[in-house]
Amino acid sequence: MSTRVLICDDSKIARKQLARALPTDWAVSVEFAEHGQEALDMLASTTFDILFLDLNMPVKDGYETLEALQGYADAPAVIVVSGDVQPQAIQRVKSMGAVAFHKKPASTEELRQLLISLKLFTEGGSDNPNNQLANTLTAAEQFTLNECLQEVSNVAMGRAASVLANMLNVFVKLPVPKVNILEVGELQMALDYSIKEDSCSAVSQGFVGSGVAFETLLIFSDSSLPDMAKLLSVFETIDSVVEVELLMDVSSVLVGPFIDAFGKQLNIDFSHSHPVLLARHAKVADLVNAKKAKWKRTLAVEIVYEVENYQISCDLMLLFTEDSVSVLENLLSYLVEEE
Repeated sequence: MSTRVLICDDSKIARKQLARALPTDWAVSVEFAEHGQEALDMLASTTFDILFLDLNMPVKDGYETLEALQGYADAPAVIVVSGDVQPQAIQRVKSMGAVAFHKKPASTEELRQLLISLKLFTEGGSDNPNNQLANTLTAAEQFTLNECLQEVSNVAMGRAASVLANMLNVFVKLPVPKVNILEVGELQMALDYSIKEDSCSAVSQGFVGSGVAFETLLIFSDSSLPDMAKLLSVFETIDSVVEVELLMDVSSVLVGPFIDAFGKQLNIDFSHSHPVLLARHAKVADLVNAKKAKWKRTLAVEIVYEVENYQISCDLMLLFTEDSVSVLENLLSYLVEEE
């Protein structure tokens, strides 16, 4: 009898990668859900032995799904597989009933050993592994640039948040990264939606490597500054000098680890310029106007970081040059094929 497995992740790439990482000598049947609510609907009508669950998803995220599963009499063993590697995230999911946590991207051997340690899989336990998994994965799948870039950004986002969480002893709430090709006007609308304050401050930095060039733009709501100072143990008066130091310190913590994890997935070692304070106490429209001649039309990745229990919110954007798009498509398609 085969083990029934449900993989729940909003990313098609992550679902495929995780399915490929399952032991090939395992008698297993695999089904997929795109978000927590779909997984719960499937579990209400079908019994599954194991649920592999992502955390950052639309509709119903992993935490909400775990909470809902506490009312299920026949709940499966839940293994959380996520790019959010904050210690608090791992502790939370285990306290909510998950039997284990595994970081993205899933490693075939590490996942195998985890399943063995949990007694969910036994080596040599089946002479006739179910071939449904192989059939599922041989089906041709096309992944868009946006889907690939979103999943790579998701993993990098989790690494950056973990560094910030460890440094400040906080929990960083993570969104699903947004990836779009935007005109200047659309970029302003996106920022207006994310930055709801009247004024903001921004730090920019340029990166280039292997034909990929982009600028990071880290935008802080001005109301975040007092709590940022508190977390960084800055008790002096926040004058213009202290303010700039705060912005630069938080920028280096968020941008550096993100780009490091982003580059490792693409096998690129990015060179970078010095970070520059682009604006202080400016309106989003002024911020966009200052750069609109350069940006015009850009491939943009947007991530909104929020710190739990603090009034801290910042918007990290990666703005790629038009020439980088075709290079990224080649790099990311190769990455998907390797998985």
